[in-house]
Amino acid sequence: MSPKSTIPSIFLILVLVLPVTAVFGQVNQQQLPEKTRILFLLDASGSMLGPWERTNRITAAKKLLSDLVDSLKVNQNLELALRVYGHQFNKRLQNCKDSKLEVGFRAGNHDLIKNKLAALVPKGTTPLAYSLEQAANDFPDQQHVRNIVIIITDGLESCDGDPCAISLALQRKRIFLKPFIIGLGMNESFEDEFDCLGQFFDAANIRKFRKVLNTAIQQTLDHTTVSVELLDRQNQPTVSNVNVTFVNNVTGEPAYDFVHYRDSQGRPDSVEIDAVLSYDLTVNTIPAINRKNIKIVPGKHNVLKVKAPQGQLRLLQPGHTEYRRGIKFIVRKKEQGKTLHVQDINTKENYLIGKYDLEVLTLPKIVLQDVEIQQGKLNEIKIPDPGVLNLYANVSGFGSLYTIGKNGEQRWILNLDRDKSRFTMAIQPGHYKLVFRAKNAFGSKYTTIKKFTIKSGSTTNIKLIGG
Repeated sequence: MSPKSTIPSIFLILVLVLPVTAVFGQVNQQQLPEKTRILFLLDASGSMLGPWERTNRITAAKKLLSDLVDSLKVNQNLELALRVYGHQFNKRLQNCKDSKLEVGFRAGNHDLIKNKLAALVPKGTTPLAYSLEQAANDFPDQQHVRNIVIIITDGLESCDGDPCAISLALQRKRIFLKPFIIGLGMNESFEDEFDCLGQFFDAANIRKFRKVLNTAIQQTLDHTTVSVELLDRQNQPTVSNVNVTFVNNVTGEPAYDFVHYRDSQGRPDSVEIDAVLSYDLTVNTIPAINRKNIKIVPGKHNVLKVKAPQGQLRLLQPGHTEYRRGIKFIVRKKEQGKTLHVQDINTKENYLIGKYDLEVLTLPKIVLQDVEIQQGKLNEIKIPDPGVLNLYANVSGFGSLYTIGKNGEQRWILNLDRDKSRFTMAIQPGHYKLVFRAKNAFGSKYTTIKKFTIKSGSTTNIKLIGG
């Protein structure tokens, strides 16, 4: 094939590839899965026969759960399953493995679930932890599906298991999302007991049971959106282009990462998140801004406002190339001591407004304190250019380099490599002293002391031993 004949082929490849690349950049990478699975984990222990208003707890639970299952037939992207515990063995046997998946996940199983509910008779104990552990096997191994657990119970674990530890471990493995726990005929004081397990709803009476059951379903199925307004010092949403992380505050893992965006009108866009989870919010500025337990209203659009005024910082040193490895500087929040960032010299970076201490890793180090960052402004600081120091000797030896201060005080900078006899280094302008003894010198009295001055852009040669 001639060179000219390849031109149309290359052009065709570019035409085909470039549009695909452009479209890929616009794909929503963090969409919620369309399909949801809900496992109802129902307590059928003996205590569920206890009276509740004009009926008993198990009868009310079966009736309302059956009505709910019936109403969910219309949702084509939803699959249901039923696991029951405490219904196979008498309570006096204290069978702590009394748990069974009565109806597994599959489409159109609503009537099967209702029939199983109708036939249930409470008998036994409350192996909640074991049941939750077994529930991990109830969900088919399939990606891009939301797995939900709704626990309906009237009491705490009675088999010495640790349902909170099981729940946390399975959430970390992403077997299911944060469970819902509906407490029948209990009270709000049990919220502390169940808080580590999931989101607790107090169903003090049958009317409230119906309400919280529907709330759990709505929270699972309704679309929830959020926009984050990053505010400047005047509380205006002018800040953008910062990564915002929604952290699952149960597992501590990031659930969503969004690089903040504002449209041409200055409005932040909306993103969809899963309202089943609970979140901490991290705005990844320098330093980061953290908000714990942010309030998200399920099924609504939520606006989160965070003050994040920023300015910029740049340290300039045109002669930094004399340092073979380049120059960086450490940024610390004033009086906190913790390293926030290590920045390259001659680059710009955004920081929250406030005061910072800088440590510039030149030779010797330069410390700058109370460096102020103001909103919308660039603080640009010029660092003196280094000079070049050449040290050479006939033999290697032991040596140290010191700075000499205004009042004659000296401060150690570095020790020379004892296996070398020649050194070239970039060094900041100032007054210095070199203390050196050759390896083959038999006595401290043969120590050589050299004082010298370094100027920006100049080269200084120091001969340690004659000859």
